Amino acid sequence: MPPTLASLVHHSALKLTVRAGGDRLDVPVRWAHVSELADPVPYMEGGELLLITALKLDAEDPGAMRRYVKRLAGAGVVGLGFAVGVNYEEIPKALVDAAEEEGLPLLEVPRRTPFLAISKEVSAAIAADQYRAVTAGFAAQRELTRQALTDGPEGLLAALASQVDGWAALYDASGAVVAAAPEWAERRAARLTADVERLRERPVPASAVVGGPEHSDHDDRVELHSLGTGRRPRAALAVGTASAPGTAERYAVHSAIALLTLTTERSRSLQAAEQRIGVAVLRMMLAGEPDHARAVAGELYGGLLDAPFRVLVAEPASARGHADASSHARVPGSADRAEDPLGALAEVVESAAARSGETVLVVPEGERLVALAVDGGAAAAAVASYAAALEDARASGAEGEEDELVVGLSGPAGPIAAAAAYKQAEQALSVARRRGRVLVEHEQLAAGSVLPLLADDAVKAFADGLLRALHEHDATGRGDLVASLRAWLSRHGQWDAAAADLGVHRHTLRYRMRRVEEILGRSLDDPDVRMELWLALKATAPE
Repeated sequence: MPPTLASLVHHSALKLTVRAGGDRLDVPVRWAHVSELADPVPYMEGGELLLITALKLDAEDPGAMRRYVKRLAGAGVVGLGFAVGVNYEEIPKALVDAAEEEGLPLLEVPRRTPFLAISKEVSAAIAADQYRAVTAGFAAQRELTRQALTDGPEGLLAALASQVDGWAALYDASGAVVAAAPEWAERRAARLTADVERLRERPVPASAVVGGPEHSDHDDRVELHSLGTGRRPRAALAVGTASAPGTAERYAVHSAIALLTLTTERSRSLQAAEQRIGVAVLRMMLAGEPDHARAVAGELYGGLLDAPFRVLVAEPASARGHADASSHARVPGSADRAEDPLGALAEVVESAAARSGETVLVVPEGERLVALAVDGGAAAAAVASYAAALEDARASGAEGEEDELVVGLSGPAGPIAAAAAYKQAEQALSVARRRGRVLVEHEQLAAGSVLPLLADDAVKAFADGLLRALHEHDATGRGDLVASLRAWLSRHGQWDAAAADLGVHRHTLRYRMRRVEEILGRSLDDPDVRMELWLALKATAPE
């Protein structure tokens, strides 16, 4: 404990006597300061015991003493020590009354007690308190380290909560609560998601203080600290206490930050090695070598290859470059999405998999991101939710959401069919780009219609070129070949039905179809020709 006025009064060698403010002796003393100035307030910081002999004070003037004492109390001076037998044989009544009225402790210092002795005692007590705090901090550091090594982040958080006499929680890069201690703190920590998201937008290291009496629903004081060594934090730590942590508690918090950073931030070399393994596993699977892929994956990705998975292929919506998706210093906040959409998506996938205990393989591939996620698992569901959120933001006109990401997702597949699944994901990606969608699943293509695909500009250009000669013929007023062709094809070449639809004789329709063949130089008996002409008519049909 730091020195207090009470500890100084009880010190037998100092012989101090309380003359006023005896009910306020438990206040800590930050320093003992000697000043004979009539107004020492400009040189005070608060928390001092001021020692005087009243050399330049009219200590017998009640008005002057009231003003003097009021100024000291307002400046945060915690006590006044008055040396008797120097300028006054006893403390003047005016000063005693003023101190009593203001509630400022007034201590009588006997002549045989030098001010230096009081200053030395305060200094020694402060040094001893700091030593105890440092010693306790080192002990806390050893305990936190032991818990981190034996029980992981959960044990570390429990030890930290005990050290600070409060609670602690760990968040992942997406802002979700990973662990909390005690257990009841998880709900409290979950309510700070918005504060954690704001902290993530700031460069590492960053911290913030939230909560406290000024917040209507919680009285605890919460410190938030970002964790990580990259440009963006990989995690965050919350520490809730009843008041601001002391020196020993501060040591414990800083030790926890360092240890959690070590446990959550993998070394760059290990990260690069894991990524190389992931690339190798993916290439072997796409090459039709699942057994070799399993052997290389080992325990790192082995579990993923034993269950149905989906292949995800993602690209930036624009052709412009983007940040390296393998940085692992990414968060799915708006700022991160704008500058690194693939990195933000990778963080969504990895965070969801980590929270659910799933294995996921995420590999940057040039300007693409390729991922293998368990079919029906949390990672695949997180991708769908993330894409839906982007779609909603885009529909609402949110700034920066209109041109950032396209994703294709394959159907369920096993290791043997990995190459086919990759192709499905690429096809879905292509459709997503043409349709202006964030995410398209390959299964949706089979369940839908081919007609929306005809909106592609290249298809329309082909259709216009194929039908141009017929349109030019009709423009001269010499027949209605385009409409006749459409009616004939829609009736599967049935002359009577098509002629009836057009309101002409079947011989007239036969003549028109011969003219179509002559103008185009193609035979309508060829099913491929009929298919191309029908798609061309659909592609150029007015909407």
